[in-house]
Amino acid sequence: MKLQSLPLARHLGGAALACALAFPALAHAQMASGQTLYEQLGGKPAITKVVHDMIANVAADNRINHFFAKTNIPHLQMELVNQVCEGTGGPCKYTGLSMQQAHKGMNLNTADFNALVEDLQKSMDSNNVPLGLQNQLLAILAPMEPDVVHK
Repeated sequence: MKLQSLPLARHLGGAALACALAFPALAHAQMASGQTLYEQLGGKPAITKVVHDMIANVAADNRINHFFAKTNIPHLQMELVNQVCEGTGGPCKYTGLSMQQAHKGMNLNTADFNALVEDLQKSMDSNNVPLGLQNQLLAILAPMEPDVVHK
């Protein structure tokens, strides 16, 4: 299925990566090595690759790909990269909508949110992101669920 442009892609994908805004202290935390999570992940090129692969995983995921049917994928990817970059201590700035605004009226549930997270985890695994770094990124993103899911 080809993804094109629906608010969810811009927002759910953004959601999966805007959580960094919710926990700036965690997002900018540095490891004992003195490197930010952004640096440990490999900077913008590595983040871009992970996000690109996550979007491909979402496109193949029948649980949630319908939400992305009309999404502007290049725009989504740019927003997600900027969110992850900023949230992990990098130099980028996320300028998209808040997660509440972005997901209003979409009626997303916890299973939808979890499916996107699983697609992100698959991407991180296939890009050899160490488990500890995956957990740090997911800890930044997980608190976004209440702003994305509308029970």
